[in-house]
Amino acid sequence: MSALSVGGVLLATRLPGAGVLAAALAGALVVVAALVVLMRRHADAFALLAVFTLPFRIPIATGGRTVNLLVPLYLVVAAGAVAHLLPRLPALRGVLKRDSFERLRERSLWTTPDGVTAILLGAIVLYALQASYSADRVKALENVAFFYLPFALLFLTLREARWRDALIARCLSVMVALAVIFAGVGFIEYARKSLFLNPKVVAANQYDNFFRVNSVFFDPSIYGRFLVLVMIALMTVVLVRHRASVSTSAATAVRERRTLLGAAAVLAWLMAGLVTSFSQSSIAALLLGLAVLGAWCWGVRPTVYLSGGLVALALVFVLLAPSGLHFGLKGSSGSAANATSGRTTLVGGGLELFTQRPLEGYGSGSFETEYKRHGKTDAVNATSASHTIPVTIAAEQGIVGLAVYLALLASAFVVLFRGAARSPARIAIAACFAALVLHTWTYADFLEDPFTWALLAVGLALARPRDDGGDSGIGERAQALAPAAAPSSV
Repeated sequence: MSALSVGGVLLATRLPGAGVLAAALAGALVVVAALVVLMRRHADAFALLAVFTLPFRIPIATGGRTVNLLVPLYLVVAAGAVAHLLPRLPALRGVLKRDSFERLRERSLWTTPDGVTAILLGAIVLYALQASYSADRVKALENVAFFYLPFALLFLTLREARWRDALIARCLSVMVALAVIFAGVGFIEYARKSLFLNPKVVAANQYDNFFRVNSVFFDPSIYGRFLVLVMIALMTVVLVRHRASVSTSAATAVRERRTLLGAAAVLAWLMAGLVTSFSQSSIAALLLGLAVLGAWCWGVRPTVYLSGGLVALALVFVLLAPSGLHFGLKGSSGSAANATSGRTTLVGGGLELFTQRPLEGYGSGSFETEYKRHGKTDAVNATSASHTIPVTIAAEQGIVGLAVYLALLASAFVVLFRGAARSPARIAIAACFAALVLHTWTYADFLEDPFTWALLAVGLALARPRDDGGDSGIGERAQALAPAAAPSSV
């Protein structure tokens, strides 16, 4: 709760007038109290509300700029912390006992759900410590208060939830329904050639010969990331349903095919929405997620051969593509920087910062400040990151932060993928996480994205052994998940 208190203080500085502040706090307390009552009565309420509020951002004006905050999610997390975490505090304190720390010395622990949790929470502590010598401590504090600490509470609460098949199905239904609606909003934007949100993209669209939509996300690439994660999860259901239609009776097979047709229609709708975002990083993330599912269904070797062939074909196509396809590699202004909207320039600048202070970096949240301070006059598009998360971490946190980041990825991938082949739910989570990580390498926002924490929380919960020695309920009932996981919207 201290995390939300810090966030509330910072948010208070962004609201004009004591009257507005008092009304906002009073309204927030009423909402949180109502949500606590709901969550105490219905165990699944927190998970469903958290999934529903993950995408929604509220623009808060402050000193000439606008910050997009996940206010609805903050309210849900606050209620979840009161309803679910506070009653478990005695048990959670047990984690801090000496014998728990001694277990951290065990090599095998780092490839368990508890190990991933330890590294993840350790990354927050390290980020906060390295803010002490940052040139932009305000930015670092904002990241901790508005992202890391609230998302840590989200992670801990989701990790403690009982992820039964029915709950997973309902959460997927919510995600699919939101994605369909958001894609519809994007189509309206594309037809009107006007965005409802994000003036920066509005201005950029005026100078480009193609139009990018962002729906309700303030950012086309974040919009694309959301669609990709939903498409990967839904594709998992399609693959499982397809298997079911082949091995069941004729009557059941007919129902399965109807479901497959409905899911295919939804996927086509979402794919069209992804295209209108013109997010190259999202397309790459989608392909990786589908490759993971392909390896799960048909084996690693055939998937590697097919993926390699497609990558080679894509490279040839990109190199030979005319400038009208917006790759930016041809013509008098053609360059890698042009093709990547200046991201290669940002990456080069970030690597230069890393070489100048490789051990500890320049401090948390300092990328934009240091990038410009070191004479990078081309930093028009440098917001707060290099658009490549490892480079941002290297420049801000040095080798120390980079080592923690790589340890987190290694531990998380081992836990998420180990034994995931037995469970459609687990392989879907693993594929989505892999896609998200790739997206962060070509764009931004890793621990600043609540979906990172949500995917890890659910994935670790499903991978955690039960008290009776079973898997997590999902692995044992993989076949039962297939018919249950189809969202009602398809």
